[in-house]
Amino acid sequence: MPSPTDSTAPAARRSDATRAAILDAARERFAADGYERATIRAIAKDARIDPSMVMRYYGSKEGLFAAAVAVDLRIPDLAALPRATVGETLVRHFLAQWRENEVLTALFRVAASNPAGAERTRGLFRDQLLPAVRRVCPDPEQAPARAALVAAQLLGLGLTRFVLRFPAAVELHDQEVVAWLGPTVQRYLTAPHP
Repeated sequence: MPSPTDSTAPAARRSDATRAAILDAARERFAADGYERATIRAIAKDARIDPSMVMRYYGSKEGLFAAAVAVDLRIPDLAALPRATVGETLVRHFLAQWRENEVLTALFRVAASNPAGAERTRGLFRDQLLPAVRRVCPDPEQAPARAALVAAQLLGLGLTRFVLRFPAAVELHDQEVVAWLGPTVQRYLTAPHP
């Protein structure tokens, strides 16, 4: 006689597969259409499911967006690095994040034109970048301003190189980007005062 877990395992696998299909379709649709124009119906069609299933799992378009753009920036522990390398390490890390994480690019596209996307992006940097900056900043009271300056550099890099694809930005080798931006980010992170 099968145990209760044996009979629920296939249903759980189907549920996980459905959620994954919805999130994949949502990421693509939000990236292509933006938040405002992306619809639950279009996302459901892309996922080959009924729109009611999207609502069942995520409750609303806002809930779906929040789930679809969950991003772990995996920021390295800057305090564990040699202090003179934190700027270049962070720039190199974000180059890899922009290149490898399509969700981050999709979030940025939506953030540029939608308040929910902008808030999600602010939260991402507030919750993940700010704590990393606090660990190396010489004056904890300046950490929010310094984190904002670092974010301006990193988001500007992402925008010009990976979203808008400015030819000159795209053509730069990663080492050139690190050489140009690393010292600036280093100064924002560790300089005693402006």
